Amino acid sequence: MTEEKMMREAREGKPQTADKKENERVTRMGSGNIPALVVEFAVPAILGMLVNGAYNIIDSVFLGHGAGEIGLSAVSVATPIMTVFMAISMLIGAGGNALCALRLGEGKHSEAEHVLGNTFTLGVLVSILLAVLAHVPACIEPLLSLSSATDTVRPYARDFIQIISLGCVFQIVGMGINNFIRTCGAPNRAFLTMLIGAVGCTIFNAIFVMGMGLGVVGSAWATVCGQCISCITVVWYFTKTPGVPLRLRRKYLAMNGALVRKILALGTASFVLQIGAAVSQVVTNYALVKYGAMSPIGADNALAAVGVVGRVAMFTILPLIGMSIAVQPLLGFNYGAKLWHRVKKTLAVGMLGATIIGTVLWVLIMVFAAQIIGFFGITDAALVDLSAFALRVNLIFLPIIGFQIVGSNYFQATGQPTKSIILSMTRQILFLVPLTLILPEVLPGILPMFDGLDAVYMAVPCSDFLAIFTVGAFVLVELHRLNKRIAESKSAVQLATSEQAAQPQE
Repeated sequence: MTEEKMMREAREGKPQTADKKENERVTRMGSGNIPALVVEFAVPAILGMLVNGAYNIIDSVFLGHGAGEIGLSAVSVATPIMTVFMAISMLIGAGGNALCALRLGEGKHSEAEHVLGNTFTLGVLVSILLAVLAHVPACIEPLLSLSSATDTVRPYARDFIQIISLGCVFQIVGMGINNFIRTCGAPNRAFLTMLIGAVGCTIFNAIFVMGMGLGVVGSAWATVCGQCISCITVVWYFTKTPGVPLRLRRKYLAMNGALVRKILALGTASFVLQIGAAVSQVVTNYALVKYGAMSPIGADNALAAVGVVGRVAMFTILPLIGMSIAVQPLLGFNYGAKLWHRVKKTLAVGMLGATIIGTVLWVLIMVFAAQIIGFFGITDAALVDLSAFALRVNLIFLPIIGFQIVGSNYFQATGQPTKSIILSMTRQILFLVPLTLILPEVLPGILPMFDGLDAVYMAVPCSDFLAIFTVGAFVLVELHRLNKRIAESKSAVQLATSEQAAQPQE
């Protein structure tokens, strides 16, 4: 079958291989009802992101009750380094998945499987390198210092990171390849592979932390065990499950330089987004230690309390990220198939859904902030009040943050890495980092009722506000381009119809 015929069949919603049953889940992305597809993909994607985010929440809850503030502080120090692991996972997994969806939309099934194989191999090789580097003192110790580890917290944070690094292969392969299951048109299966890992993590945390009293070490091993279970189910799907549209084939595991470069180019936006989060976490930890030491609660308690706020805020944003992940294969497939009207409608439905979800979560946060903070084992009244206030301020723009996340992800999904990278840098690096350093020095002089510690968490909504308007400008330009392409497509169809009608009848 020629490539032109495969592309034509993709646009018409026909299967690209001999087995129609295997491919109908994929081709319906170019022909099915868009709101229905978005809902079908969004529900398991959102639940999957919540499950994935539950690893950090589960660790924090068990450590808060089993090891106290010292355990929470250790995880706060470890979070930037763990975010780097996540960034590399997103670099490989999100980039590979975006390229795979585009190739499927273009009708290039074999190349899509080649992308899957190269993504797997790249993930394994990089995770081995990370595990080695995490156990080299010359690498790990400067990172701990950069993350503002105090003398008390440093040994606990070091143990946590080094154990987590041993399971990095499960995180990178399991989480990265999991996205391909959605592109195969099986969002529910993708969710289940993540759910089983989170359930395992919870069970092992109960055993290791609460039952055996292993504290930070036990929590780290529980996370690794949960990720291992999830990874096994993901690999099983592509190797043993019958009737799947894509296979993890041995012949495609050998690295192809051109494919790897494309995977990394498309994944760079997600990588930059996560690295930006790590950088902002490092700067935030520095600010928490500096200004926390000047306040009555102290540096370690500031790390513990506001660190919990950061994890709750990230967990709250995960459903919005889940929406962006849900529409990614739909955007990529239809963009590759040049179905511009479907691309535009998918983007609009995704943004609307994210806005609705963000509004509902905003109401819950504003009403139950203190109860959420207390769930992590923080009992000191001053810490609870500080954390609850910080949480409300941190998420003040939550109703419209979904617009920013889905809008940024659109450019990655449609193969526009440069724009996606720029937008990924705005919130965390260009806006949040400078504001975190500047506001604590400036705000108390303007509004004396706030101290430097208050200003640290006020930097987040300020950066959100700026990032939302930046994405809005990019989206408006893109919508104009899509409208132009839609008009051109209609003109081409009308011209073809006119020419056909003008031909003499036999």
